[in-house]
Amino acid sequence: MPKDRSPTRIQKKNRAAILEAALEVFSAHGFRGATVDQIATQAGLSKPNLLYYFPSKDAMFTALLSELLDTWLDPMREINASGDPLEEILAYVQRKLQMSRDYPRESRLFANEIVQGAPRMLDALSTDLRDLLAEKEAVLTGWMAAGKINTTHPKHLMFSIWALTQHYADFDVQVRMLMGPEDPFDAAPEFLETLYRRMLTPTS
Repeated sequence: MPKDRSPTRIQKKNRAAILEAALEVFSAHGFRGATVDQIATQAGLSKPNLLYYFPSKDAMFTALLSELLDTWLDPMREINASGDPLEEILAYVQRKLQMSRDYPRESRLFANEIVQGAPRMLDALSTDLRDLLAEKEAVLTGWMAAGKINTTHPKHLMFSIWALTQHYADFDVQVRMLMGPEDPFDAAPEFLETLYRRMLTPTS
């Protein structure tokens, strides 16, 4: 889309519609299985009109991933080094779980990209995510050294939180099939809080 002037309201609306349609198609079919024609149809636009905003499928996918990574990092950024260590970690777990509930398509898109070797996210993962994780690892290590939470491997602690919370989005069909009529998110918050509280509460 031309950048020599501010986008109009219609242009903003169309761009948002395209990215919403792209999210739907990419999360369902993956990058390789998705086509520009599918996205245009989903967005209710002609293919030439869509290509006015995004010149390629890759451009749409990259735009989505850029926004997604920033959204994904926000819950980790909120971990406060000055807060109560256990409560900060438990709150982070709940924020991640809520993201799986609110953004299942985004989670699957992110997971699919990682499974493919993250070709469009490698630079961001090796800078933004790695730097933020290193910052929070130092916070966790400090809390452990002070005896405020049980000592464990800080990176693996974070990996386990990601795995246990994002599973509900990435394997939504399987989870809901096995849970039957029960909403998996009804009991998940209490289960995960109990799990991590028992794991991290210092023993007297």
